[in-house]
Amino acid sequence: MDKIILGISAFYHDSAAALLMDGEIIAAAQEERFTRKKHDASFPSHAVRYVLEEAGLKLDDIDRIVFYDKPYLTFERLLETYHAFAPRGLVSFFSSMPVWIKEKLFMKNMLKKEFSKIGKPIQPFYFTEHHHAHAASAFYPSPFDEAAILTIDGVGEWATAAIAYGSQQQISILKELHFPHSVGLLYSAFTYYLGFRVNSGEYKLMGLAPYGNPDSELFKSFKEKIEQEIVDLREDGSIVLNMKYFRYATGLTMTHDKKWKALFGIERRKPESEIRQPHMDLALAIQRITEDIVMKLAQTARKLSGSRNLVMAGGVALNSVANGKLQQTGLFDDIWIQPAAGDAGGALGAALAAWYLDPANIRTAKQPDSMKGAYLGPAYNDRSIRLALDKKNAIYEYYDDFDELCRLTAKEISEGKIAGWFQGRMEFGPRALGNRSILGDARRPETQKIMNLHIKYREGFRPFAPGVLEEDIGEYFLTNSPSPYMLFVVPVKEERRKPLPVGYDKLPLYDRLYHPRSDIPAVTHIDFSARIQSVNKQTNPRFWQLINEFKKLTGYGIVVNTSFNVRGEPIVCSPEDAFKCFMQTEMDILAIGNYLLHKNQQQIDRLKRSSAN
Repeated sequence: MDKIILGISAFYHDSAAALLMDGEIIAAAQEERFTRKKHDASFPSHAVRYVLEEAGLKLDDIDRIVFYDKPYLTFERLLETYHAFAPRGLVSFFSSMPVWIKEKLFMKNMLKKEFSKIGKPIQPFYFTEHHHAHAASAFYPSPFDEAAILTIDGVGEWATAAIAYGSQQQISILKELHFPHSVGLLYSAFTYYLGFRVNSGEYKLMGLAPYGNPDSELFKSFKEKIEQEIVDLREDGSIVLNMKYFRYATGLTMTHDKKWKALFGIERRKPESEIRQPHMDLALAIQRITEDIVMKLAQTARKLSGSRNLVMAGGVALNSVANGKLQQTGLFDDIWIQPAAGDAGGALGAALAAWYLDPANIRTAKQPDSMKGAYLGPAYNDRSIRLALDKKNAIYEYYDDFDELCRLTAKEISEGKIAGWFQGRMEFGPRALGNRSILGDARRPETQKIMNLHIKYREGFRPFAPGVLEEDIGEYFLTNSPSPYMLFVVPVKEERRKPLPVGYDKLPLYDRLYHPRSDIPAVTHIDFSARIQSVNKQTNPRFWQLINEFKKLTGYGIVVNTSFNVRGEPIVCSPEDAFKCFMQTEMDILAIGNYLLHKNQQQIDRLKRSSAN
């Protein structure tokens, strides 16, 4: 019986590796964190080496290697698509076919070649369908014995969305939506047209949408045109796209720009150009339609499965605004979403799907979180941290007592300083959850501007998430449900909100943005919501302790938590990465393990005086 299973995703985007031992998730990581190439799609050699090292294994100890996609089915889809749209797509055909014929069609040979660079080649390799991998990544780590499963992304082999039912170790696919009709690609097309990068800018589109005016005629016109001309939404949540408006099936771009301009009356926004109100209204229109689609798909999943539990995965499952609205409907008693919902999580899903193919591997009583908080990446001990810092001639203080380091860091944050926070194992997935984070004071209106423009070097409108003590969620937000993975947007409580000035909706974007909307303005979105991360004392004791120290000082058990990186770079992985990011930004301090870093001796002296007092 297979005991040790390695899952990988590669060659599309967000390559990753994940390792199971006796069904337990031991380690998982994305290749981008090691290569420092954002969304790295190359074979995950560094990630594979890491997960093996974490488990103390060699490649020939692995019983089974599983890939998260079936290349022959994907190739079939490409050929049939080019044939269906011929003669359109000739340029794209000649661009993609050489790569497929030479490499991807013979995936086993590619994998064998790449694994031979790591250790003894293993045969045979196994392949699971893309949406089955997503479904497995969502259901098996969830706390449910049975659940409806909803996976929504751009495209796998043929499927672009799937509804399934999971019970014990069995997953049954109930319904699928097929290419070219895709919720993920629809959203990505608008991401592209609004001037953001596909497969990474979807977060920006979601963050821009609240600045749209839902009462304006322009928004209503945009939404109506999308519904009448671009997407036919059926009652079961399935969609039919009007492909004359799209080029992703056979072209090298997402949209037919001339047709979009004629329909919406605005040109495709050039990257980095000014964002105007029509862009905001168009973003809101497609966000609302996406929410409608997700809601209808969820209703169908509830009807087909009969389950009161829902699990989700696929890139669209990272749309935390849609998730929050779905949660608030009460359609399901409980919802669990895979934190690495995109292609990286497919590596984990592939491994889990293979494990549960064996009838002997019965799911038993689940621990509260078999994803282990998503803290599945590498950690660094004090010795390795010191060696890394000394090589960089870093200025630091070492604290034998972690409590003291926590108190000092919390005090600095309470005084408006921005802190890098590097502790324990790196997170798996796109969110920093308190181990590779940049932290600030949520009470200060200027925190959002400082962190966007002087730390992250990104668009000023981008919102930030709060890290809040799990036991204090209800004090700030209209929910008491834990949200450890930052995947639900929920309303800020009415009593914490501040009134808006007359004419607020007509103010320019940044005038609206920087108006304090609550007593936690740095994490309150323009629509009085927040994408929350609840911090559990058992799952992440160090991050919990820091926030608790902040609460002792300020009365607020909540801080701003954003990923430890700058625009265009992956989240930091190693102490070297963290030090480089710290020094290249206007962060004030960096807590890395039991070390507290500063940028000059004066900071050290000031903190010593503060500690003495």
